[in-house]
Order: sequence, then structure tokens, then C-alpha cells
Amino acid sequence: MDTTQDPRPLYLLALGQLEKLIAEATPAALDRPTPCEEYDLRQLLGHVVGGVHRLAYIGEGGRAEDVVAATGDLPDDAWPAAFERARARVTAAWADDAKLDRPSFAPWGEVPGRAAVGGYVMEAVTHSWDVARALGSGLALDEELGRAALAVAEFVLPAENRGGPVPFGPVRPAPADADATTRLAAYLGREV
Repeated sequence: MDTTQDPRPLYLLALGQLEKLIAEATPAALDRPTPCEEYDLRQLLGHVVGGVHRLAYIGEGGRAEDVVAATGDLPDDAWPAAFERARARVTAAWADDAKLDRPSFAPWGEVPGRAAVGGYVMEAVTHSWDVARALGSGLALDEELGRAALAVAEFVLPAENRGGPVPFGPVRPAPADADATTRLAAYLGREV
């Protein structure tokens, strides 16, 4: 990833994509399985909303390890509003340009703020794919976002030594004509 770049516009674009998908998640769909085998859709939405709050907390000067992961304990119809609140918080937390170059304490260690936000671009885009698959959504995922997130993944996550402390499975094959987000999902160990 080019660390001179400002990843915030891509992150906000990724959040916009997630927001559209979360709006499709009816209460009846929340028990569906997702490509993240450990999560049903409700738990995945908890993880997604919790991740946005975690990045906000990092931007506010906190350490990622101080945030307890969300479990998905919201009323079934509350996900869009919860996501909107998280999005507003993260946008405010990272509004100051100077934070991009300050040390930040992400789940993977101390990094410049831009690297923390860049990592969460990958997270948001990947989970957009997961949510879209769980819903059977017809939403076309943004190709630019997919390419950017795949570039981050390939830069920071070697294909070897997956599992254990690295929370991704082995790289899986993707069809030759797969879009960038599907290739990202396969790179991160999803069955595509």
C-alpha cells in the first residue's frame, strides 16, 4: 500500500457500500450463514459495526486491544442505525489530517494512522463481500474498492503461514474472470 496516500476517501466509500448492504439485511435474514464460518449474519454485522467503532477509537487516540468485540446483541431492526452512528463516529475521529501520520495502535501493532485506516479498508471491503453473499444481494460491489483492498491484502498478508495468530485461511483459487472483491475474498481464505 502506498503510505503517502490518504485512505480515508476509500474507507468512506467502503462504508457507503456496507451501508447499502446493511439496509438489505431484514430481520428474517439475520440467522443466515456467511462466508465467515464462525459468524451468522447477525454476528457478522456485530463484528462489522464493532470494527468501525474500533477504528474510531483508534483515531480518538485509543488502543485497539482495549475495545471488546461486538457480539451482535441489538434488536433485529437496529442495524442500519447502529452502523450510521459508527460511521459518524469514525468520520469525526479521523477528520484531522495530522492523524494520518501519528502513531496509532491497531490490532496488528503500532502503525501510522494511514496504515490503520488502510487496513480497515481491506476489512470493510472484505466484509461487504461476505454480507452480499449471505444476503444473495444483487448490489454490484465497487471494483476500485476491491482492487485497492486486494492490493493492501497482498502487501500486508503473505500467502504463507496462515492460521494461528494470522486470522485468515489459506489462499483459495478464484475464477479467472472473478471481480477484484471476489479475488480478495479468495486471497483471504474464503471459498468463492
